[in-house]
Amino acid sequence: MLCSSLIFSQNFKTSVTAKIGKEFPKTDVDGKSKFKVYFPEAKSVTLEGGDGMQNMEFITTKDKEGFWTISTSPLETGFHYYWFNVDGKRTNDPNTELYFGYGQPTSGIEINSGEDFFLTKNVKHGRIVNDSLYSAVIRGRRNFKVYLPPNYGTGKFPVLYLYHGTGEDITGWGKQGHLGAILDNLFAEKKAAEMIVVMDYGVALSPEEEKRPDDYPRTVLSSQNIDRILVRELIPYIEKKYKTTGKRAVAGLSRGSYQALLIGSRHPELFSAIGVFSPVIYEGTSAQPFKELPVGNLLKTERKPFVFTGIGSKESGRFQDFNKTLTNYLNENHYPYISYESPGTYHEWLTWRRCLHEFAQKIFR
Repeated sequence: MLCSSLIFSQNFKTSVTAKIGKEFPKTDVDGKSKFKVYFPEAKSVTLEGGDGMQNMEFITTKDKEGFWTISTSPLETGFHYYWFNVDGKRTNDPNTELYFGYGQPTSGIEINSGEDFFLTKNVKHGRIVNDSLYSAVIRGRRNFKVYLPPNYGTGKFPVLYLYHGTGEDITGWGKQGHLGAILDNLFAEKKAAEMIVVMDYGVALSPEEEKRPDDYPRTVLSSQNIDRILVRELIPYIEKKYKTTGKRAVAGLSRGSYQALLIGSRHPELFSAIGVFSPVIYEGTSAQPFKELPVGNLLKTERKPFVFTGIGSKESGRFQDFNKTLTNYLNENHYPYISYESPGTYHEWLTWRRCLHEFAQKIFR
């Protein structure tokens, strides 16, 4: 029955992630997908991917010309990184755009959710520009991206500092995150205050520190360096170069959520809001769940930034546990926060687009 439904389902459309002029990959309204790739010498081709592709089944055929066709059971709604295992070697799909994920350019496929809040519409558009600064903290240059709202140049604007996740880079929020379209649409609908967004890089290590093992202590160290860079170097740079009001918020996804919470907790006087999308807590213990996170500062400061937590309803247990640890702490201490659950999504970009969409409407109002 599975094979029959895969083969004979007819209503397939080319994925929005396919390169111009390419027919595959294709998806139908149920999320079933088809991939067709040319590997004439290969003996085995299988399909692998991110969280939203873990439960899929697929069938593979090879024709006499060397084209492999892979047809899948319904994939989960959202954006998914994927690749082919070709005779044991990880290989991208030559038919799709590449997105930086898992530490390298990686193929992606979008399974339509029926939403349009992140699609480009006929509204006034902001723009994303490249920028950089020299950081004394890591003794090197750091690149970042800056979103300028549609009416930039007419006045001053607040700033959201926004971080990506592990294995991604500063292109993530703009490309697979569709940040520009999300904010453009919100501003056009008068649902959010126009803002500048700084998309900073989520790794900050000196040449010596880069030699350390790639583990949680290294991630904590890198995040602490990001905190120093943001407060000592990046904020002063942004507020000198761009037209800002001096109001700020900080947010991030996955590893970036840890960084946002670290920065916001260390400097609650600097930020009016902290956005935590798919919470991650590093180096915590049962006795000290926030061992490396000074969240207690939020309880002591006179100015209390509000906290937003967001998570996909289908995210794995570890992320659900991190989220509960944080929200339980906030509840126990009667700290104001907003909790959001993205229905039917995993640890992937549709979850984080929805989180940004919700968060942006609640800051700088």
